[in-house]
Amino acid sequence: VQLVESGGGLVQPGGSLRLSCAASGSIFSINDMGWYRQAPGKQRELVARIRSGGSTNQADSVNGRFTISRDSARNTVYLQMNSLKPEDTAVYYCNAHIRDYLGSPLNDYWGQGTQVTVSS
Repeated sequence: VQLVESGGGLVQPGGSLRLSCAASGSIFSINDMGWYRQAPGKQRELVARIRSGGSTNQADSVNGRFTISRDSARNTVYLQMNSLKPEDTAVYYCNAHIRDYLGSPLNDYWGQGTQVTVSS
């Protein structure tokens, strides 16, 4: 299973970006998908998560600015980021808990990360 992220880049404060993460490979089912981020010198932190039923949770710091969504048919998760701030600058990682085949345990997969830089 591979998770491939796209959509990062450089944006001015107040701007928007949309991240995408597509899962491919041997996938029986996806339990949940989410986004984490890691800024230089800091620990990786949860940004937002969406479960198979559609329920979500996200960090207080992004409430009202970021929206996570999911296209189950495409095994893809999105993160719409609006009103970006310099403190949102980080490497953003996609994460998913996936059953590779019927009866397999839930496996934890990570993408390679995509850089988001918010700067004027």
